[in-house]
Amino acid sequence: MFINKRTDSILEYLKRNKKATVEDLSTALYASESTIRRDLAELQTNGLIARYHGGAMLLEDAGEISLFARSEQDMRDKEICAAIAVNRLPKFNTVFIDNSSTCLALAKKMDFTNKTVITNGLHIALQLLNKRDIQLIVPGGNVNANTSAITGSSAERFLETFNLDLMLTSCASINAESVCELSFETARFKSAAMSRCKKRVLIAAKNKFSSDAPYITADPKAYDFIITNADDITISPLTERGVTVFNK
Repeated sequence: MFINKRTDSILEYLKRNKKATVEDLSTALYASESTIRRDLAELQTNGLIARYHGGAMLLEDAGEISLFARSEQDMRDKEICAAIAVNRLPKFNTVFIDNSSTCLALAKKMDFTNKTVITNGLHIALQLLNKRDIQLIVPGGNVNANTSAITGSSAERFLETFNLDLMLTSCASINAESVCELSFETARFKSAAMSRCKKRVLIAAKNKFSSDAPYITADPKAYDFIITNADDITISPLTERGVTVFNK
């Protein structure tokens, strides 16, 4: 699925208003009703919305955009962040990688030879199956159909059996005080993963600084450093708090 600015705007509108008519969306987005209907059909196909006669509503479990959608959206920014991160990572033998599309971009650039990788992202796991001499571990738990992520209490308990060198993770939003997610389950699972890792690296593309999400995972100071392609002005609230941020 390709999410463009208009379909992204539709999702944002539905997040704010829960539901909308085709006429509402057409007026708000300055697009024809036929165009809006095509976009809604695509969003419904990908499980992000539910249609009703004359309009649409956001599904309760569609708070997190699917990995396929996110991998199309702002892909250039994520590739830039991955390129910065790959040269900054500390040495490790064991690593946890979250299900984010940003970490997927980074994982494609990394050498995992003779490493142990734990990931709760099914698409990342499939990508790493192509790499040789790697021990790949996926926790058991609940699978989110939109994000292809494994979360839940079973997955959290599974993490308790590990003591890992490194955590690579992204987020839904970040500001000077908090790193946040769109779902409680994701925030809780990432918090559990953080507690099992000696080093923690957050990779956040610049759009995450202008996004909002309700569930706090951690204070930015809980990460050893943050990788982003945001400019110096944008990251200044973090650096003023003593957070280490690399943006080049």
